[in-house]
Parts: sequence; structure tokens; C-alpha cells
Amino acid sequence: MKLLLVEDSPRLQELLGESLRNADYVVDVVDTVADARAAAAAVHYDLSIIDLGLPDGDGISLIQDLRSTGCNTPILVITARAGIDDRIAGLDSGADDYVVKPFSHQELLARIRALLRRPKVLHDSTMQAGRILFNATTREVWADGRLLSLTGGERRLLGLLMRHAGNVVQRVMIEEHFSVFGREICGNAVEAHVSRLRKALDERPCGVSIETVRGIGYALREISA
Repeated sequence: MKLLLVEDSPRLQELLGESLRNADYVVDVVDTVADARAAAAAVHYDLSIIDLGLPDGDGISLIQDLRSTGCNTPILVITARAGIDDRIAGLDSGADDYVVKPFSHQELLARIRALLRRPKVLHDSTMQAGRILFNATTREVWADGRLLSLTGGERRLLGLLMRHAGNVVQRVMIEEHFSVFGREICGNAVEAHVSRLRKALDERPCGVSIETVRGIGYALREISA
């Protein structure tokens, strides 16, 4: 598991870094908002730990910026701001948990484990593949920065493929995904859903394509175009 620690105190960087590495996490440490944005854009992290008081900006704004770009990495706030309004602001900005300094390192590790145990679908309200963003809460699909109009069936299929992006989704899984209360759908229905979704994606190039793996299923692949 790879973590990002955003903290400007050298002493706390050292102590937390050691504690996290001793728990077998790989840790990147940055101390500014600018470096945190750059790191999050360049590397996929399993979890980010963010201090709110940073020398070049506020951690709340950083979290809001990350969420607005589709970043769905779990975020744990560490801060000296102990007021209830501060806690609410932190959580409402997009953080998943909030710890007030000083804190027990053992408690922090426990909170990290709890966040990492959450099923991906719970903390990934927004999925991304190529230049497509899929908000699982609002069901909106954005392609290259513009809202994409899809039917309910097309959104369901896209969501399934995006949750397994880069891997083959077996045909039987797609059939089960579309069946209702055990009623099976006909074989041609899968092809029809795939064909319509593929056409919708092709109309607005967005860095992905649906690959047919004959006899097995389909995969959403990122492409350079």
C-alpha cells in the first residue's frame, strides 16, 4: 500500500514516516499544497494523510481541489484544529476521517486500516478511466469535460466496466448485472448494450475503448487517442 503524507512539520514527518513504514506502508512525504497536487496527479495512492495548516495554502482547499478533479483516494485529515465547526468543514470538504493532534500513532494506524478495509465502491463515488469521469452518486458521466447523455442501461454497463477497467469482465457477469430478480436476459441484449455504449463513447473521443474478448467478455481499455 502506498500512502501520501502532506505535513510541513519536519519532526512529525519523521515520526509519522517511521511509524507508517514500520507498518509496511510505502510513504511519499510532501510539505506544501503545490507538491501535494503534483504528487496526486503523478502517482496513484491508496490513501492520503493531509495536515490542514500548510505553508502555501489550506488543506481544506487542497482536499476540495482533489475531489473536484475526480480523485477518489481515501483522505485522512490530521490537524490541531479541534473545533466542531473545523471537523464539519474538513469532512464536508471530502475527507473520510479527521484526527486531532496530538494523537496516538496506534490509533492513527487503526484508522488507516479501517479506511483501507472499506469496499472500493463505498469510497469511490467518482470513477475515472481515460478522460471519463463517472459519479456513482449522481450517475452523471463526463467525457472530456462535457456531460455525456447515456441511457440507464448504458450507464450501468459503463459503471461495471469502469470498476474493472483494464480487466476483462466476463459475459456471464454482465448478464447477471442486467438480470432482474433471477430473470435472465437474452444473449443478444448484451451485444446491444455494448454496441450502443461503444457508439456513444466513439462519438466523443475520451481516451477509452471497449475491447471484445471473443468467447469471454469485454474490457474497457485506455487508448492514446
